[in-house]
Amino acid sequence: MTEPTLEPAGGGGPSRTVTAPRDPAALWLGAGEGGVPRRALTVALLAGGRSSEHDVSIESAHAVRGGLEEAGHEVRWVEIDRDGRWRHGDERLSLHPGGGLLDADVVFPALHGPFGEDGTVQGVLETLDVAYVGSGVTASAVCMDKVLFKELMRAAGVPQVRYAGVREERWQADRERVVGELASLGLPVFVKPAHLGSSVGIVKVAAAQLLKEALEQAFALDPLAIVEAMAPGVEVECAVLGGVAALASEPGEIVLSTEWYDHAAKYEEGGMKLVVPARIAATARERVKALALEVFAYAGCEGLARADFFVDGEEVLVNELNTMPGFTPTSVYAKLIEASGIPYPELVDRLCRLGIERWRARRAYSY
Repeated sequence: MTEPTLEPAGGGGPSRTVTAPRDPAALWLGAGEGGVPRRALTVALLAGGRSSEHDVSIESAHAVRGGLEEAGHEVRWVEIDRDGRWRHGDERLSLHPGGGLLDADVVFPALHGPFGEDGTVQGVLETLDVAYVGSGVTASAVCMDKVLFKELMRAAGVPQVRYAGVREERWQADRERVVGELASLGLPVFVKPAHLGSSVGIVKVAAAQLLKEALEQAFALDPLAIVEAMAPGVEVECAVLGGVAALASEPGEIVLSTEWYDHAAKYEEGGMKLVVPARIAATARERVKALALEVFAYAGCEGLARADFFVDGEEVLVNELNTMPGFTPTSVYAKLIEASGIPYPELVDRLCRLGIERWRARRAYSY
């Protein structure tokens, strides 16, 4: 992007040209006012990543690219290999603190799971001093750690599914005691790696003798596992968009063609159906929206998130908060936002704008 220049207002001294600080947010100043169209942005789109959700991220990024291009923006594709190397076309990228990324106005990290959605890449982007879409380092890390997130929600008094966190070191030291403690959750339970998303590695355990095997499988993927009790009722999801004045979408109901919401149900055609609005009581729908905004704020999220719930009559329980939900054609987040009146190209456009606004606001502080 060409650096803008500022001319002195006149009076006293010779005229000179001053190079202005690079400020992507200036692209948005006065946007839409007086019929002036918004200027197109250059967006660095991160895809892939080191986690087991690499392929899902590639799918999400392709969809995001389509939406950004339809909105009139230029997209610079950055693919992160499974070994963590960043590439732009055939070029391997070298990152320099304070140097931005490919001269982009904003970065859209369409990454899922560890090394992308957990605050690590967000920290890199902060170091590069570039605007980016989504939550910052702290909120990304908190929400990626399912146990830590639930502990935070418990401290805030948020109603949620019963759970227990199990660290691998403790499991190896005293398996029988851990199994005995988990019995209080009843059966069936769901055993999950604590830091993975997209239902990767989740096992439904309906018999006590299968619990040990499920935990061993979880520890093959993550040193921290979470065991959750079976929650009655309807599975409901709600999309959140915005910053301080965030908006909650109309809640949607997940209708499954399988026994439970596993990886295949999420990403294979026909695995699930989204019903909007969710077929729950009006009071429960409002409670879902209110809780979605509350947990978004408690966790310190920004830009976007998808909150997941179980609703049984008037009872609403929080399950998870996802800071970079899937953006594939079958993903729920964009469908919920579209059902709330915001089409896909406008959604990705707004997310880029929010990222730029946050970058500009934070730069105003001296720290």
